[in-house]
Amino acid sequence: MSTNNDNAAAAVIAFVSGAVIGAAAALLLAPAPGSEIRGKISDLGETAAERMRRLAREAKFKVSPKTKGAGYEYDGGDAWI
Repeated sequence: MSTNNDNAAAAVIAFVSGAVIGAAAALLLAPAPGSEIRGKISDLGETAAERMRRLAREAKFKVSPKTKGAGYEYDGGDAWI
């Protein structure tokens, strides 16, 4: 069973490595000035950082408990309607 997981992990690592190498080659061989490429890379990095922050906020919201806490529990005392 672990060999299937090892093979899947190796395939994912190979795919990601190939994607990174391909992206680097495309940037190096692109017919654009270096300053323009550096600007695109910095914009891409900023948008990726903003997206990670947004996803982290969403994940934190989804994981946080949805109850109002111990102060709002019914203690069985007198209630009014």
